[in-house]
This record gives sequence, structure tokens and C-alpha cells, in this order.
Amino acid sequence: MERRSIRDIRNSEFIQATLQAVQQKGFQNITLSEIAAYASTTAASITYHFGSKEKLLEATMRHLLELLRREVINNLKEAKTSKQRLQAVLAANFSDSLFTKTHCNVWVQFWSAAPYQPALARLQKINRSRVASHLRRETRLLVASERQQMVEQALQAYIDGVWISAAQSTGAIDAQAARTDINNLLDLLVSAG
Repeated sequence: MERRSIRDIRNSEFIQATLQAVQQKGFQNITLSEIAAYASTTAASITYHFGSKEKLLEATMRHLLELLRREVINNLKEAKTSKQRLQAVLAANFSDSLFTKTHCNVWVQFWSAAPYQPALARLQKINRSRVASHLRRETRLLVASERQQMVEQALQAYIDGVWISAAQSTGAIDAQAARTDINNLLDLLVSAG
């Protein structure tokens, strides 16, 4: 079992508090004092660990990106074929641990803030490149080259759309249904060619 330092544990607590606070107050409007209240600490303590609210928000987004990366890696362990690998990548975006109301809400707010904050824009670019690379690697083996880009864009648009819809939803989020739906979409896109 991996040993974690007190600093790592505290940073994790601050990130969890940030997720809760952003969901309740909004990405742009949240203050360090409000985040500190969710973590039962002071704004000075957060500043000591992260330096600024912007750095804490960046660390929070890095945390979500790391959750997605781990889900992809775990899912790919079982995949044998190109289609299974693509399904594994797509399913990671709708895993039970990542596809939650809080994560969807924060992620959508992150997308909207990214064009105005260089550090967040860089993270968004990294994420987009990573997803595009995974999709490109497998779709090239499943569909004709002239349809590949369209299939990749359709899958990415579906993921984005479901996350936005989930963030705006007042009802419960059904990760299993989202995984089933994206597999059905994949089947449709692959068989259409």
C-alpha cells in the first residue's frame, strides 16, 4: 500500500473541498475563504499549500484529469481488440467514480473558464489531445479513413454533450446508461460504413 504524506492528504482534502464549493458557488465566483470553510481550515492554509486560488483550481482540474487517465488505463487492461479498446476509452468517460453530478458540474465550468485562463487552457488542450489520440488510434482500425474524422468528432461531441446535460440536470445521473448509450452509438457509427 502506498504511503501518503500529510501534505498529500491535506492537498486531497482541499481539492475535495474545492469540488464541493465550486458545485455550490461556481468556478468564477468562489473565494478561498469559501473553499476553506468546506475544508474546515483557513484561506491562509490553502494559500500556503497552493499559492493562490488559481493554482488550487488548476490542481483540482489536474485531479479530475488524473481520475480520467486512471480509468482509461484500468479499462484498457481487459481490452483485446480495437473495438474493445475504443469501448474502454469511451467507458472511462462515464465511469461510476468520475461521471458524477459534482464532477460534471465542475468540468463544464472548467471548460467555460479555460479560454480566459492560460493554465486551464493548457490543461484543456492536453485533455483534448489525449482523447483525440485514443480515439484516432482505434478508429483507424475500425472505419474507413474517409469516415474516421467524422466518427471521432461524433464520439467526442457525444461525450461533451452528455457531460453538459448531466451538469445541467436536476435528476440523478446514470453512468451505466451513458456507457450503454455510447456503445450503441459506437456500434451505429462503425456499422454505418
